[in-house]
Amino acid sequence: MADADTLDATILTRDAALLQDTVREAGSLAQSMFRTELKKWIKGASSPVSEADIAVNDLLEARLRGATPDYGWLSEESVDDATRLSRRLTWVVDPIDGTRNYLNGHDEWCVSVALVEDASPVLAAVFAPTCGEFFFAARGQGTTLNGKPVRATGGIALDFARVAGPKPMVERLNNRGDIKLHPRIGSLALRLCRVANGGLDAAFAGGNSHDWDLAAADLIVQEADGRMSDLSGDPILYNRREVTHGVLVAAGRDRHASIVAHFRNRPPA
Repeated sequence: MADADTLDATILTRDAALLQDTVREAGSLAQSMFRTELKKWIKGASSPVSEADIAVNDLLEARLRGATPDYGWLSEESVDDATRLSRRLTWVVDPIDGTRNYLNGHDEWCVSVALVEDASPVLAAVFAPTCGEFFFAARGQGTTLNGKPVRATGGIALDFARVAGPKPMVERLNNRGDIKLHPRIGSLALRLCRVANGGLDAAFAGGNSHDWDLAAADLIVQEADGRMSDLSGDPILYNRREVTHGVLVAAGRDRHASIVAHFRNRPPA
């Protein structure tokens, strides 16, 4: 295995270009199938999936794994391969995040891909082609939206019209009971990314989110001077045997610290 400096150079050059090109291609494929007649079915208890999810997953896997055969692979639409646990670098993939939105013809869905080193994302791309949003982040290099640097909003004030997530979680931040909720964003990755460009002041992920929903958005928020964690403030670890996570919050650095302190002082009843 290459040393850390050599690994960083490889990640931030070859793999960054590979990731951006591949996610753009995957987004174009998903867009070409959007609002067409698709075969669709339910997996598990209630998760929708369609032939578009599978086609995009196949493209991502062919391009990314074909170019980096030594990396692990974790995707919502692939059978889990436990060999990923022994790999230093692993692609973490959601071919279409917000499949329900996608199938209902709504715009807010995206392709979300991260490269995870050990337990932390080091490269991330989230592409929402219908919305015209391409977020990209590399560890230590900041976050861009459509090629322009972006940052999370500063301060600690809470305008609840700019806080998105499950209503019970948002209400736990408010003592007045008269909040105006932000409209629901059906793609979790996109909801979190909109903290990174200041579109939202804060965003919550309800329980039962997965690595593929979170890893890319996590780095995108971090590199935009934000933070994303569980409600105790602990960072999220990726590419573990268990890939399901509890309630999470993302916000600018100071606001995130204030929100975490709020929940520490007011645990659930």
